[in-house]
Amino acid sequence: MTTNYADSKLRIFALNSNKPLAEKIADAVGVPLGKSSVTRFSDGEIQINIDESIRGCDIYLIQSTSAPVNDNLMELLIMIDALRRASAKTINAVIPYYGYARQDRKTRAREPITARLVADMLQRAGADRIVALDLHAAQIQGFFDIPVDHLVGSPLLADYFLANHLEEGAVVVSPDHGGVSRARRLAEFLKAPIAIIDKRRPRANVAEVMNIIGNVKGKRAIIIDDMIDTAGTITLAAQALVDAGATEVYACCTHPVLSGPAIQRITDSAIKRLVVTDSINLPEEKVIDKMIQVSVGPLIGDAIRRIHENEAVSPLFVNRFVQP
Repeated sequence: MTTNYADSKLRIFALNSNKPLAEKIADAVGVPLGKSSVTRFSDGEIQINIDESIRGCDIYLIQSTSAPVNDNLMELLIMIDALRRASAKTINAVIPYYGYARQDRKTRAREPITARLVADMLQRAGADRIVALDLHAAQIQGFFDIPVDHLVGSPLLADYFLANHLEEGAVVVSPDHGGVSRARRLAEFLKAPIAIIDKRRPRANVAEVMNIIGNVKGKRAIIIDDMIDTAGTITLAAQALVDAGATEVYACCTHPVLSGPAIQRITDSAIKRLVVTDSINLPEEKVIDKMIQVSVGPLIGDAIRRIHENEAVSPLFVNRFVQP
């Protein structure tokens, strides 16, 4: 890559969770990835070495806390501690996918709020700022006492549909009531109406579709969610939309967790195309023909440059087809 960023004090480091995305981010900023190594002792303990001086530098550390979530989270915490002890000026944790985000509140007695616990650990380790992408619950920003820049993936997803002229005759569908604001935002980009799946979830990772609120008959349905995990909700929703008269079904999300039976369910489903970002590094066996990946590298790279230069990040909340 070409190194063309003027300030040598801006450094980008990457850990193991998503090196391909980190390389795209570094390329977008115009700096090389910092030199570091992550190894393990024979008992599994993580050892991190920073192989260059970072004294007085502004560090942007790229790490999605996706599966294996505990290993990736510990790598992040240990690296933050190493950077602090190596006299970095600022430590900015860039977390494209924030693990444990679904545990953001107590839903039953004696449950933890693990998303808050992770926030506390990141701050205690020494992070000065968090850059996150499509947190499962926006209120997680309030768990931190340090600045949080919360980027959104919907402009990039909208770009795909607009570039391929799929907004014509479309309806944007939220798979549950909690995702209505996300669906409305995409609908604004596409200038399309919205519909809502009214579902009942009897237990974790099990969803039962009940009703569709809105008109989908004769329309191209575009389901949007922040993440797809086991794909039970999204595939049931797709079938319900087809049964209600939708001509075809597309699905999109920022975070393709795709655990357990997700890939088989999507392959066998009524979904024509699944549009995802590369916030999580997918192994080859999870990249299927139905899937389209769009990169968040340029978006996060632009955010890093703007933060470093004390510019507004809000211009990144629009897509390239719709300017403010």
